[in-house]
This record gives sequence, C-alpha cells and structure tokens, in this order.
Amino acid sequence: MKRILITAGLVLASQLALVQAQAQQAQPVAAGRQNVAVLRTVVEHFLKTETAGLPGDVTVKVGAIDARTALAACPAPEAFLQPGARAWGKTTVGIRCTAPSNWTLFVQAQVNVKAEYVAAALPLAQGQPIEQGQLVLVKGDIAAMPNGIVTDMAQAIGRTPTVSLAAGTPLRLDSLRSRPVVQQGQAVRLVSNGSGFSVSGEGKAIGNAGEGQVVQVRTASGSVISGTAKAGGMVEVAF
Repeated sequence: MKRILITAGLVLASQLALVQAQAQQAQPVAAGRQNVAVLRTVVEHFLKTETAGLPGDVTVKVGAIDARTALAACPAPEAFLQPGARAWGKTTVGIRCTAPSNWTLFVQAQVNVKAEYVAAALPLAQGQPIEQGQLVLVKGDIAAMPNGIVTDMAQAIGRTPTVSLAAGTPLRLDSLRSRPVVQQGQAVRLVSNGSGFSVSGEGKAIGNAGEGQVVQVRTASGSVISGTAKAGGMVEVAF
C-alpha cells in the first residue's frame, strides 16, 4: 500500500511539472517586448529572397536567438547584410528597428545550395581552349565554394584557363579567359561613334582581347590607341 502511494505521488509530481512547463511555454511575450521567434522568421524569409536566383535546392537554417533577449517591440523589423557579406554559406544577418525604438540585432544562419557545378574531367592546360569533352558536371554545395563557380558548361567552353588545372578542379569564372575576338597582329577596324558623328579607321592589334576587353591598336601613322574589343575584328574607341 505504501509503495502504491509513493508511486502515485511520483506520477502526480511528474504531471504537475509537465503542466508547469507547458504553462511557461504558453506564456505570451511580455507587453512591449519583441517576440524573437518573429525575428527568426524575418531572417529566414530574407535569406530565401536573397538566394531565389541561385541554381539548385536552397535550404536555410537560422540560428537560435536567446529567448531572454529584451528588445522593444518593433512593428516592421528590417533584415540586412553587412557590406561584403554573402547570403549563402555560413553568414550573419542583421535586423534593425528604427521606430518606435532604435535597436540592431545580429543573427547567425547557415544557407546550403545543392546544385550542379562544372569541374575539369581531365587536366586542363594553361592557355588552351576548353572543349566540352574536358568538362564534367558535379553536384555539391556551391554555397561552400568561392564566388564565381561555373554552373553552366557554356560559360567555360572556348575559354582558356589562366593556370593549369588538375582533374576534378571546380572551374571559376575569374580563372578563365574569354575566347579572343581580336588577336595580336590582326588587322582591325577602329570605330568611334558620338552625338552626330561616326569615325572609322584601320589598325593592327598589339595584343589579344576577348569581347569587351581593352586592347591597344597601332594605326597606320604609328599612333597607339586603346579601345574595346568587339566581335568581328572591331575595336570601339571612345573620345
């Protein structure tokens, strides 16, 4: 009988503790204080918007905010990134309020982007144009990689690596040169257009240049002019 009473008492105490815990969780946020759960939602929506244009599947995990954080209630908290910060990978998002109170809070988050990226299927030699058969698509978390990862083979085919790359190396746009549209020694047409006038001439390119790159051209008189390389052996000069 005594054992039954003790057991019943323990069960009752456990139920009371559970009721108290549920009551504490159900307690509303103190009047005039910001609900931190709302702030986590603001961060999540902000990061999903910022990464909406990225390829692949994006997942966002917002870090915890201490429930004891005491901030004045804000009707329109605004999320932002600090200059130079990325909205993917391991990142920190700021939340600020300007009215009726002025405060700023920083929240950590992890954003993963599972997508296909382009890697070298074979060793790629520096300065040699890349062919499609030398490339392979690999799936991984591009958020954990440097900026400028190539995600479309068309971005790499025909370009040349600035350094030799081992097989399996992910390709980055900043390590590839565009296919030259003007080559050293090539006869080019110099063109300059302005308000009410158009001037053209001939010259020879002093170096190689891809579309949109600056190239120097020597004219028939021996002068050296800089211009922007265009397709078709044309160099656009601004005066």
